[in-house]
Amino acid sequence: MKGNKATVLTFAEKCRNILASNWQGNLNTIKVDARGSKEEIYTSKVKYFVKKGKPYIWVPEKDLHNVNTVIDERGSFAVTSPFPGPLANLLKSIKKLPARVALTGDVVPLKEEKAKLAAESLRETILSEQKAIKESTYSVSGILNTSNLGCSSRSDNLQELLDDNGQYVVYKFNLSSCMYIDGNGSTHEVDLENIGASKADALSPFSTSLIDGINQSEVRRRALILFCISYLNRNAKDAFMLSVDRKGFDVLGKVLGPVTSNGSREYQWKELRFAFKEEARDVETFCQQLVEMEEQALKNVSSFSGLG
Repeated sequence: MKGNKATVLTFAEKCRNILASNWQGNLNTIKVDARGSKEEIYTSKVKYFVKKGKPYIWVPEKDLHNVNTVIDERGSFAVTSPFPGPLANLLKSIKKLPARVALTGDVVPLKEEKAKLAAESLRETILSEQKAIKESTYSVSGILNTSNLGCSSRSDNLQELLDDNGQYVVYKFNLSSCMYIDGNGSTHEVDLENIGASKADALSPFSTSLIDGINQSEVRRRALILFCISYLNRNAKDAFMLSVDRKGFDVLGKVLGPVTSNGSREYQWKELRFAFKEEARDVETFCQQLVEMEEQALKNVSSFSGLG
Protein backbone atom coordinates (compact mmCIF):
# COMPACT_ATOMS: atom_id res chain seq x y z
CA MET A 1 0.00 0.00 0.00
CA LYS A 2 2.92 2.38 0.42
CA GLY A 3 3.60 5.02 -2.25
CA ASN A 4 6.07 4.32 -5.01
CA LYS A 5 6.38 5.20 -8.70
CA ALA A 6 3.67 2.70 -9.66
CA THR A 7 1.12 3.87 -7.07
CA VAL A 8 1.39 7.65 -7.39
CA LEU A 9 0.74 10.06 -10.25
CA THR A 10 3.42 12.07 -12.05
CA PHE A 11 3.57 15.82 -11.33
CA ALA A 12 2.08 16.47 -14.79
CA GLU A 13 -0.85 14.13 -14.04
CA LYS A 14 -1.35 15.79 -10.64
CA CYS A 15 -1.47 19.20 -12.36
CA ARG A 16 -4.03 17.99 -14.90
CA ASN A 17 -6.18 16.51 -12.12
CA ILE A 18 -6.11 19.69 -10.03
CA LEU A 19 -7.09 21.77 -13.08
CA ALA A 20 -9.90 19.32 -13.91
CA SER A 21 -11.22 19.12 -10.33
CA ASN A 22 -11.60 22.85 -9.68
CA TRP A 23 -13.64 25.51 -11.48
CA GLN A 24 -12.07 28.68 -10.09
CA GLY A 25 -8.58 30.08 -9.70
CA ASN A 26 -6.67 33.30 -9.11
CA LEU A 27 -5.80 35.19 -12.30
CA ASN A 28 -2.97 37.74 -12.11
CA THR A 29 -2.37 40.38 -14.78
CA ILE A 30 -0.15 43.47 -14.92
CA LYS A 31 -1.89 46.72 -13.97
CA VAL A 32 -1.87 49.47 -16.57
CA ASP A 33 -2.61 53.20 -16.60
CA ALA A 34 -2.53 55.94 -19.24
CA ARG A 35 1.28 55.72 -19.37
CA GLY A 36 1.27 51.96 -19.91
CA SER A 37 2.40 49.14 -17.64
CA LYS A 38 3.17 49.90 -13.98
CA GLU A 39 4.51 46.41 -13.22
CA GLU A 40 2.03 46.11 -10.35
CA ILE A 41 -0.01 42.93 -10.20
CA TYR A 42 -3.80 42.85 -10.17
CA THR A 43 -5.43 39.63 -8.88
CA SER A 44 -9.00 38.35 -8.87
CA LYS A 45 -10.80 35.01 -8.60
CA VAL A 46 -12.22 33.82 -11.93
CA LYS A 47 -14.00 30.72 -13.22
CA TYR A 48 -12.58 28.47 -15.91
CA PHE A 49 -12.63 25.04 -17.51
CA VAL A 50 -9.89 23.08 -19.28
CA LYS A 51 -9.93 21.84 -22.85
CA LYS A 52 -6.96 19.92 -24.31
CA GLY A 53 -4.81 20.97 -21.37
CA LYS A 54 -5.49 24.72 -21.71
CA PRO A 55 -7.62 26.77 -19.31
CA TYR A 56 -10.43 28.81 -20.85
CA ILE A 57 -11.18 31.66 -18.47
CA TRP A 58 -14.42 33.63 -18.06
CA VAL A 59 -13.68 37.18 -16.81
CA PRO A 60 -16.61 39.44 -15.77
CA GLU A 61 -17.04 42.39 -18.18
CA LYS A 62 -16.22 45.05 -15.58
CA ASP A 63 -13.10 43.30 -14.26
CA LEU A 64 -9.79 45.17 -14.56
CA HIS A 65 -8.16 42.17 -16.30
CA ASN A 66 -9.99 43.18 -19.48
CA VAL A 67 -8.15 46.55 -19.52
CA ASN A 68 -4.79 45.11 -18.45
CA THR A 69 -4.64 42.41 -21.14
CA VAL A 70 -5.20 44.96 -23.95
CA ILE A 71 -1.81 46.49 -23.07
CA ASP A 72 0.04 43.40 -21.79
CA GLU A 73 -1.13 39.81 -22.35
CA ARG A 74 1.27 38.30 -19.82
CA GLY A 75 -0.42 36.69 -16.85
CA SER A 76 -0.29 33.94 -14.27
CA PHE A 77 -3.00 31.61 -13.03
CA ALA A 78 -3.06 29.64 -9.76
CA VAL A 79 -5.47 26.78 -8.96
CA THR A 80 -5.58 24.71 -5.75
CA SER A 81 -6.66 21.12 -5.28
CA PRO A 82 -10.11 20.89 -3.62
CA PHE A 83 -10.20 21.45 0.14
CA PRO A 84 -13.94 21.57 0.93
CA GLY A 85 -15.75 21.74 4.27
CA PRO A 86 -13.98 20.22 7.31
CA LEU A 87 -10.76 19.78 5.33
CA ALA A 88 -10.34 23.56 4.97
CA ASN A 89 -10.52 24.07 8.75
CA LEU A 90 -8.09 21.21 9.42
CA LEU A 91 -5.50 22.45 6.90
CA LYS A 92 -5.74 25.93 8.42
CA SER A 93 -5.31 24.63 11.98
CA ILE A 94 -2.16 22.64 11.12
CA LYS A 95 -0.82 25.43 8.85
CA LYS A 96 -0.74 23.14 5.81
CA LEU A 97 -1.58 24.37 2.32
CA PRO A 98 -3.44 22.28 -0.26
CA ALA A 99 -1.42 21.26 -3.32
CA ARG A 100 -1.72 23.75 -6.17
CA VAL A 101 -0.76 24.51 -9.76
CA ALA A 102 0.87 27.79 -10.82
CA LEU A 103 0.83 28.64 -14.53
CA THR A 104 2.41 31.52 -16.42
CA GLY A 105 1.60 32.49 -19.98
CA ASP A 106 -0.45 34.80 -22.19
CA VAL A 107 -4.08 35.67 -21.52
CA VAL A 108 -5.55 35.84 -25.02
CA PRO A 109 -9.13 37.11 -25.62
CA LEU A 110 -11.29 34.93 -27.88
CA LYS A 111 -13.16 36.49 -30.78
CA GLU A 112 -16.93 36.05 -30.71
CA GLU A 113 -17.03 32.87 -32.82
CA LYS A 114 -14.27 31.16 -30.79
CA ALA A 115 -15.91 32.26 -27.53
CA LYS A 116 -19.15 30.57 -28.69
CA LEU A 117 -17.24 27.34 -29.43
CA ALA A 118 -15.66 27.48 -25.94
CA ALA A 119 -19.12 27.95 -24.39
CA GLU A 120 -20.41 24.97 -26.41
CA SER A 121 -17.52 22.78 -25.17
CA LEU A 122 -18.28 23.91 -21.63
CA ARG A 123 -21.95 22.98 -22.06
CA GLU A 124 -20.98 19.48 -23.30
CA THR A 125 -18.62 19.05 -20.32
CA ILE A 126 -21.36 20.01 -17.84
CA LEU A 127 -23.91 17.69 -19.47
CA SER A 128 -21.53 14.70 -19.44
CA GLU A 129 -20.76 15.28 -15.72
CA GLN A 130 -24.46 15.55 -14.86
CA LYS A 131 -25.20 12.39 -16.88
CA ALA A 132 -22.48 10.47 -14.99
CA ILE A 133 -24.03 11.50 -11.66
CA LYS A 134 -27.59 10.60 -12.76
CA GLU A 135 -26.49 7.15 -13.92
CA SER A 136 -24.36 6.44 -10.86
CA THR A 137 -25.12 3.55 -8.51
CA TYR A 138 -25.87 3.67 -4.80
CA SER A 139 -22.18 3.38 -3.82
CA VAL A 140 -21.50 6.68 -5.65
CA SER A 141 -24.67 8.59 -4.77
CA GLY A 142 -24.31 7.50 -1.13
CA ILE A 143 -20.98 9.36 -0.90
CA LEU A 144 -21.90 12.34 -3.09
CA ASN A 145 -25.19 12.96 -1.29
CA THR A 146 -23.39 13.19 2.06
CA SER A 147 -21.45 16.19 0.74
CA ASN A 148 -22.71 19.59 1.89
CA LEU A 149 -21.80 20.93 -1.55
CA GLY A 150 -24.36 18.86 -3.45
CA CYS A 151 -23.42 16.16 -5.96
CA SER A 152 -22.57 18.39 -8.87
CA SER A 153 -21.02 21.43 -7.22
CA ARG A 154 -18.52 21.85 -10.06
CA SER A 155 -21.02 21.64 -12.90
CA ASP A 156 -23.48 23.87 -10.97
CA ASN A 157 -20.81 26.55 -10.62
CA LEU A 158 -19.83 26.31 -14.27
CA GLN A 159 -23.48 26.39 -15.36
CA GLU A 160 -23.67 29.96 -14.00
CA LEU A 161 -21.21 31.03 -16.72
CA LEU A 162 -23.58 29.83 -19.43
CA ASP A 163 -26.63 31.34 -17.75
CA ASP A 164 -24.96 34.80 -17.67
CA ASN A 165 -22.88 34.38 -20.81
CA GLY A 166 -23.34 37.97 -22.02
CA GLN A 167 -21.59 39.37 -18.95
CA TYR A 168 -18.18 37.74 -19.48
CA VAL A 169 -15.17 38.06 -21.75
CA VAL A 170 -13.70 34.62 -22.58
CA TYR A 171 -9.93 34.11 -22.70
CA LYS A 172 -7.65 31.25 -23.61
CA PHE A 173 -4.61 30.88 -21.34
CA ASN A 174 -1.59 29.92 -23.46
CA LEU A 175 0.91 28.27 -21.11
CA SER A 176 4.60 29.18 -21.05
CA SER A 177 5.43 27.44 -17.74
CA CYS A 178 3.81 25.16 -15.18
CA MET A 179 4.71 24.50 -11.54
CA TYR A 180 3.29 21.92 -9.16
CA ILE A 181 3.45 23.11 -5.54
CA ASP A 182 2.94 20.34 -2.98
CA GLY A 183 1.34 20.61 0.46
CA ASN A 184 4.72 21.34 2.07
CA GLY A 185 5.31 24.30 -0.25
CA SER A 186 7.98 22.57 -2.39
CA THR A 187 7.81 23.57 -6.06
CA HIS A 188 8.31 21.19 -8.97
CA GLU A 189 8.64 22.52 -12.52
CA VAL A 190 6.61 20.48 -15.00
CA ASP A 191 7.53 20.11 -18.66
CA LEU A 192 4.78 21.54 -20.88
CA GLU A 193 5.10 18.54 -23.23
CA ASN A 194 4.27 16.26 -20.30
CA ILE A 195 1.25 18.42 -19.46
CA GLY A 196 0.07 18.12 -23.07
CA ALA A 197 0.61 14.35 -23.12
CA SER A 198 -1.14 13.71 -19.77
CA LYS A 199 -4.86 13.28 -19.30
CA ALA A 200 -6.94 14.17 -16.26
CA ASP A 201 -8.62 11.29 -14.42
CA ALA A 202 -12.27 10.74 -15.29
CA LEU A 203 -13.14 11.07 -11.59
CA SER A 204 -11.44 14.50 -11.19
CA PRO A 205 -14.58 16.60 -11.85
CA PHE A 206 -16.25 14.84 -8.89
CA SER A 207 -13.30 14.96 -6.48
CA THR A 208 -14.55 17.99 -4.49
CA SER A 209 -17.87 16.28 -3.72
CA LEU A 210 -16.17 12.91 -3.13
CA ILE A 211 -13.70 14.38 -0.62
CA ASP A 212 -16.41 16.36 1.16
CA GLY A 213 -18.88 13.44 1.15
CA ILE A 214 -16.31 11.16 2.81
CA ASN A 215 -15.18 13.80 5.33
CA GLN A 216 -18.76 14.73 6.31
CA SER A 217 -19.59 11.07 7.11
CA GLU A 218 -18.60 9.80 10.57
CA VAL A 219 -18.81 6.19 9.36
CA ARG A 220 -16.46 6.84 6.42
CA ARG A 221 -14.07 8.83 8.61
CA ARG A 222 -13.91 5.87 11.01
CA ALA A 223 -13.13 3.67 8.00
CA LEU A 224 -10.19 5.94 7.12
CA ILE A 225 -8.87 5.43 10.69
CA LEU A 226 -9.20 1.65 10.15
CA PHE A 227 -7.24 2.00 6.88
CA CYS A 228 -4.32 3.58 8.79
CA ILE A 229 -4.37 0.75 11.34
CA SER A 230 -5.11 -2.16 9.00
CA TYR A 231 -3.14 -1.32 5.86
CA LEU A 232 -0.24 0.79 7.17
CA ASN A 233 -0.01 -0.50 10.75
CA ARG A 234 -0.22 3.08 12.03
CA ASN A 235 -1.96 3.85 15.32
CA ALA A 236 -4.45 6.57 14.29
CA LYS A 237 -7.17 8.37 16.22
CA ASP A 238 -8.55 10.61 13.47
CA ALA A 239 -8.38 10.87 9.67
CA PHE A 240 -9.63 12.98 6.76
CA MET A 241 -9.64 12.35 3.02
CA LEU A 242 -7.16 14.78 1.43
CA SER A 243 -7.14 13.94 -2.29
CA VAL A 244 -8.41 11.27 -4.68
CA ASP A 245 -7.16 9.95 -8.02
CA ARG A 246 -7.37 6.87 -10.23
CA LYS A 247 -4.43 5.14 -8.51
CA GLY A 248 -5.64 5.67 -4.94
CA PHE A 249 -6.03 8.45 -2.40
CA ASP A 250 -4.18 10.53 0.20
CA VAL A 251 -5.36 10.74 3.79
CA LEU A 252 -4.42 13.16 6.56
CA GLY A 253 -4.17 10.85 9.56
CA LYS A 254 -3.62 11.80 13.20
CA VAL A 255 -1.10 9.09 13.99
CA LEU A 256 1.35 8.33 16.81
CA GLY A 257 4.66 10.06 16.18
CA PRO A 258 8.15 8.85 17.12
CA VAL A 259 9.27 8.39 20.71
CA THR A 260 10.64 11.68 22.10
CA SER A 261 13.73 12.12 24.29
CA ASN A 262 11.62 11.87 27.46
CA GLY A 263 10.08 8.59 26.27
CA SER A 264 6.63 9.96 25.39
CA ARG A 265 4.83 9.80 22.04
CA GLU A 266 2.42 12.37 20.67
CA TYR A 267 -0.18 12.22 17.93
CA GLN A 268 0.61 14.29 14.85
CA TRP A 269 -1.09 14.90 11.50
CA LYS A 270 0.65 13.04 8.70
CA GLU A 271 -0.08 12.63 4.99
CA LEU A 272 -0.55 8.93 4.13
CA ARG A 273 -0.96 7.28 0.74
CA PHE A 274 -3.28 4.35 -0.04
CA ALA A 275 -3.06 2.65 -3.43
CA PHE A 276 -5.74 0.67 -5.25
CA LYS A 277 -5.11 -2.84 -6.56
CA GLU A 278 -6.42 -1.67 -9.94
CA GLU A 279 -6.75 1.83 -11.36
CA ALA A 280 -10.19 3.42 -10.93
CA ARG A 281 -11.16 4.38 -14.47
CA ASP A 282 -14.16 6.45 -13.27
CA VAL A 283 -16.00 7.65 -10.17
CA GLU A 284 -17.99 4.39 -10.08
CA THR A 285 -14.94 2.12 -9.80
CA PHE A 286 -13.32 4.53 -7.31
CA CYS A 287 -16.29 4.21 -4.95
CA GLN A 288 -16.52 0.42 -5.45
CA GLN A 289 -12.86 -0.05 -4.55
CA LEU A 290 -13.22 2.25 -1.53
CA VAL A 291 -16.17 0.17 -0.26
CA GLU A 292 -14.20 -3.07 -0.81
CA MET A 293 -11.25 -1.62 1.14
CA GLU A 294 -13.61 -0.61 3.97
CA GLU A 295 -15.02 -4.16 4.18
CA GLN A 296 -11.53 -5.70 4.12
CA ALA A 297 -10.17 -3.29 6.76
CA LEU A 298 -13.10 -4.14 9.04
CA LYS A 299 -12.35 -7.87 8.66
CA ASN A 300 -8.64 -7.30 9.32
CA VAL A 301 -9.25 -5.23 12.46
CA SER A 302 -11.85 -7.75 13.73
CA SER A 303 -9.38 -10.61 13.34
CA PHE A 304 -6.62 -8.55 15.08
CA SER A 305 -8.85 -8.11 18.09
CA GLY A 306 -9.83 -11.78 18.09
CA LEU A 307 -13.44 -11.08 17.09
CA GLY A 308 -13.20 -12.65 13.63
